[in-house]
Amino acid sequence: MASPGGTAARANSDSFKVVLLGEGAVGKTSVVLSYVEGKFNEKHTTTLQASFLTKKLSLGGRRVTLAIWDTAGQERFHALGPIYYRESHGACLIYDVTDEDSFQKVKNWVRELRKMLGSEICLVICGNKIDLAKDRVVELSTALAYADSVGARHFETSAKTGEGIEEVFLFLSQQMLRVRDSRDAPPTGSLRRRQNVVVVEEPEPEPAKRSCCG
Repeated sequence: MASPGGTAARANSDSFKVVLLGEGAVGKTSVVLSYVEGKFNEKHTTTLQASFLTKKLSLGGRRVTLAIWDTAGQERFHALGPIYYRESHGACLIYDVTDEDSFQKVKNWVRELRKMLGSEICLVICGNKIDLAKDRVVELSTALAYADSVGARHFETSAKTGEGIEEVFLFLSQQMLRVRDSRDAPPTGSLRRRQNVVVVEEPEPEPAKRSCCG
């Protein structure tokens, strides 16, 4: 027999798939390792195809599990992208603030995600490596304007110092919960239960007013 709290516990548990996309060497692996394990490796390691890590957190009494997919950024792996971001609930698109081309490539990823997954996928755009401020070439105002134009939130991060990374995944988790809750919400109208079945009752239409001359 299930424990009395079993059903409630399951109801308060949410799992989401998040995919990290961006060009090679922008710091995707460093970002996810900083978030999940609190680690930073000075030596660049190339991701081959994809890998994923999980992170559990609690938001407003709800348990959330993130399966975060770290994808390869090299051009030869680009065609594999749809395999990894299919059925994703959220995406973190990362560029290097010292590399203009990596920012321009983010726009391609956004177009692909919107085409495949529509408007329900939650997007955040991250300008990474802000610890290299003296080498910066992508202006914050430019990145903010672009993110706003595609309905995404923009963050600035540093995998080296950890700056901004918690905020990225917290915001993304909150957004994914909102989307799920709005999708699962019952239709408008009053609700009543009939033997474990929820019945939606639409309000009675108002009677037509009689004409004073009728």
